[in-house]
Amino acid sequence: MSADQGTQPAGYLVPGKEMNRPQYEIADVIRQFGAHFTAEYQPNSYQQRVLNALSICRTSELGGHKEICDCCTKQRISYNSCRNRHCPKCQGSKQAFWVEDLLETTLEVKHYHIVFTVPHELNTVCLLDSQWFYRVLFEVVWESLRQLGYTRFGIETGAVCVLHTWGQNLSLHPHIHCIVPAAGETLAGNLKHIGSSGKYLYPVRQLSQVFRGKLMECIEIRLKKQSLYEQYKPLLKGARNKPWSVNCEPSLAKAEHVVRYLGQYTHRVAITNQRIISVDEKNVTFRHKDYRDGAKQKPVTLTGVEFLRRFCQHILPHRFVKIRRYGIYSSRARALKEKANPKMQIKHRAKETTQERIKRLMGFDVYQCPHCKRGTMYRIEELPRVRSPTSFYAQNIRHHK
Repeated sequence: MSADQGTQPAGYLVPGKEMNRPQYEIADVIRQFGAHFTAEYQPNSYQQRVLNALSICRTSELGGHKEICDCCTKQRISYNSCRNRHCPKCQGSKQAFWVEDLLETTLEVKHYHIVFTVPHELNTVCLLDSQWFYRVLFEVVWESLRQLGYTRFGIETGAVCVLHTWGQNLSLHPHIHCIVPAAGETLAGNLKHIGSSGKYLYPVRQLSQVFRGKLMECIEIRLKKQSLYEQYKPLLKGARNKPWSVNCEPSLAKAEHVVRYLGQYTHRVAITNQRIISVDEKNVTFRHKDYRDGAKQKPVTLTGVEFLRRFCQHILPHRFVKIRRYGIYSSRARALKEKANPKMQIKHRAKETTQERIKRLMGFDVYQCPHCKRGTMYRIEELPRVRSPTSFYAQNIRHHK
């Protein structure tokens, strides 16, 4: 049984939660409006593959298997998941695993949640080459944190950074969530605690200025090389003169708390199925939080094609790494420090299967019969794919034309 593909094994819901299954899904939107969107906006081949994967996730087109209970003899069919990182149905177990893995490599010190946000004036620059923009954004965030760590405390700090690209209404809104320890390594190789009584780690205004200066310098150099600087000069001037937002929340009591808090952000996608209210012949309506009005839940209605256009803005470049570790939390640094500094050594858990880990972390037994709750499900038949999924959009585009 393949059970590492989502919150639960492919093709069925967590027992007791069947009634909470959303009426509409992103897959419904893709199947209904995908051909029209592709014909109008011509997304690249990778974006088309992502849309196709989401549209056939946990359907007969991906194949699956049939199971039977050894107690009540009830049968069920479980279809395979797409496992795509942009799919809202395939992230639950990945998120739980990531949180546990990070906790095992986290120092037992206070941590801060810091969010670096890019002003919307730079969205146009981002769309010129999103892969370059996001890569530089990561680099500038880490350089800013590292610079203040050295200048204020004389330590090599660390960070775990997660990229998000969306706002609540699916607009482009690049920002990076970071967890930063209130400790670092001195030049002598010792662990030094930093911070101001848990209230703040670095002065937010100073951190914002450093972040703005470094990112704007990188953008200007890039545009000059491409002979686009004069064209975007007014836009860059407006971005420089605007206050930049770097939000640093007070540290939480334990490292576990802030890691689990960040875990809520790691495997999110641009929009979940639960937020979709309705899908009709032309439009898609979904809920969003209006932070300008006290974070009230409000409906937003977009045409199906516009919904997919915005959604595709948040499909990350192929193989782009959206979760990164730096400094004392990088894989290389951690391997070197484990031997030299006992305080930085991590614990290792016993080996277990994916199914055992899901049961331990999420309380869900993937083998338990959902009907009698006593028996164990056994696989009795493999269900092959109905057809190759790669031709989905090619067929629909021809029909549309």
